[in-house]
Amino acid sequence: MSAAIIEKYGDARLPRYTSYPTAPNFSTEFDALDYPAWLRRFPEGQPTSLYVHIPFCRSMCWYCGCHTTITERDRPILDYIETLHREIELLASARADSFSVGEIHFGGGTPTVIRPEEFIALMDAFRNRLGFASSVNAAVEIDPRTLTGEMAAALGQSGVTRASLGVQSFDPRVQKAINRIQSVETTMETVEHLRHNKIDAINFDLIYGLPFQTVESCVETVEAAVSMRPDRFAVFGYAHIPSFKKHQRLIDEAALPDARERALQASAIAEALVTAGYVRIGLDHFALPGDDLSVAQAEGRLHRNFQGYTTDACEALIGLGASSIGRLPQGYVQNEVPPGLYATRVSKGELPVAKGYHLTAEDRLRGDVIERLMCDFAVDISALAAAHGFDADLLLGSNDRLDELERDGLIERRGGFIKVSEDHRFIVRAAASAFDAYLNKSGRSFSKAA
Repeated sequence: MSAAIIEKYGDARLPRYTSYPTAPNFSTEFDALDYPAWLRRFPEGQPTSLYVHIPFCRSMCWYCGCHTTITERDRPILDYIETLHREIELLASARADSFSVGEIHFGGGTPTVIRPEEFIALMDAFRNRLGFASSVNAAVEIDPRTLTGEMAAALGQSGVTRASLGVQSFDPRVQKAINRIQSVETTMETVEHLRHNKIDAINFDLIYGLPFQTVESCVETVEAAVSMRPDRFAVFGYAHIPSFKKHQRLIDEAALPDARERALQASAIAEALVTAGYVRIGLDHFALPGDDLSVAQAEGRLHRNFQGYTTDACEALIGLGASSIGRLPQGYVQNEVPPGLYATRVSKGELPVAKGYHLTAEDRLRGDVIERLMCDFAVDISALAAAHGFDADLLLGSNDRLDELERDGLIERRGGFIKVSEDHRFIVRAAASAFDAYLNKSGRSFSKAA
């Protein structure tokens, strides 16, 4: 892999494409009354997903890019949970039929910052007020530093089937530089608590590109992590955006690796995980061969949503909580981001929608093309365009970004079929961005896509 390609594409600020259009394109001009109308139109009995945002942590990790609030007190959390229950009631009132919830994902923040009995009550409310499908997959994001045995038992009792653990790095120097001290032993204890409570599907999150991180420390972290044999890994590059996330100013920029070092770290982590028996899934996930993600990728059934790669094929995703995003066949909705404003809207009996987006027929085509590229590293533009009732030239004609990728030898084009080079899969977001009509309005080249 040439240094020039790494320099040009390695640090390009491009979307992760967990949705299309991406969230910055959602509009505050959206009519919030459209949302309950969309909910009512969704077919009865069709499986639905829930995303539940818990925007609280006990301490701030300096690398964090999430919507979260630091609190040592329980009162703000208790008030927020009460508001969540009110939002559940509003959703239930907006739709007479069951939502047939088949997938639930708790994100944050730290979802397990709430009390065990409160978590059980929330799951009961989802079941009793929104309605469950015949089988439910429930996942929760966990900070191993704060999970108690009582909470692990509550998760098992509530029917949680998957846990995602933040690990990031086991290097003590890196941990100190990002304000997240977490030992291998603490992580192992959390895994044991979860498995004791029949939560056997476990994910680990790792990050490269952190301050003082090296290829060697990345590999050492992988070796310690795979000894616990989680089912999946998600491996992300740290995004340093101190102008947007002010706490990131506490990170020593001089200690951050450059683009070449980041690429080497990502490659070393991937190689170590594959050597340990994990299958590479899309851009940044890894799973054991028998895991649902591995099977879905092999069968061409892999999808992207706001949690990354998934087997979840539900057409409806309902977002609950401050800042959460939902999707229905007609488009996207996003709740108010500040927890206080979110609570105020709910207290008035309003679904707390702040932004939204109506999907067009062209959006759906471009979204499908981008999803297949992100999942399969290849896409038949002609076939998808025809299926959506469009001419492929809409996407392929005068596509400067696509032409640039081909000139750089990063993609193969055969008619309407496009494939990302096996040796340059890290540029798949650049390939996807070639079909992003909103990003391409700027006309910028990749080297300036910051």
